[in-house]
Amino acid sequence: MPLVTTDEGLRNILMTYRRIVVVGISANPDRPSQRVARFLQQHGYQLSLVNPLLAGKTVLGLQVYPTLADLPEPPEMVDVFRRSEYVAEVAEAAIAVGANVLWTQLGVRDDVAAQRASDAGLLVVQDRCPAIEYPRLGIGQR
Repeated sequence: MPLVTTDEGLRNILMTYRRIVVVGISANPDRPSQRVARFLQQHGYQLSLVNPLLAGKTVLGLQVYPTLADLPEPPEMVDVFRRSEYVAEVAEAAIAVGANVLWTQLGVRDDVAAQRASDAGLLVVQDRCPAIEYPRLGIGQR
């Protein structure tokens, strides 16, 4: 299945994969990447952050790494806050580090890269936001 689009599939990803890297994190707390990262952090996900322009700095109390390959442990899910033209590069890096999920944010999609990641065994979500899907799917509510 190249693209996860069902509520069941999305719920399974968000409940199963707890180590998430945010690729394209911003130092600006008002940017969507930082708001989503903060949301994920507050909901118990173990975060890593990647942005070559911020490498070595700290955002949300976490060190920022230059690339996925530089992370101390491989992420389970790669959450992409880069423009669509960069998704192929991130997908290749996600495949190389052994990630389980490639997730691109709202407005971000590359069907060729998504198919490549899927063919390599990754679950792929495009053009969605985990911080929107998490509450919409009722995850964490009792």
